[in-house]
Amino acid sequence: MKIYLDDRTLTVERGTTVAAAMLNAGVSVFRESVSGEPRAPLCGMGVCYECMVTIDGQRELSCQTLCQEGMRILTR
Repeated sequence: MKIYLDDRTLTVERGTTVAAAMLNAGVSVFRESVSGEPRAPLCGMGVCYECMVTIDGQRELSCQTLCQEGMRILTR
């Protein structure tokens, strides 16, 4: 299925989390802290909130969200 990450189109398998899709695509920075520090998944189970991205207009944990056909993900 196709998902959209910033200005890229990714093809992923069903059952893939957004975090896994982003990491597989070579994304190493998911967001920036309020002080500008790069952030990426740390715990992988929804506790640390470091993997937060915007998915279809809502702030979501990428490690806990399964990819859906046509979803739009923004990192900035």
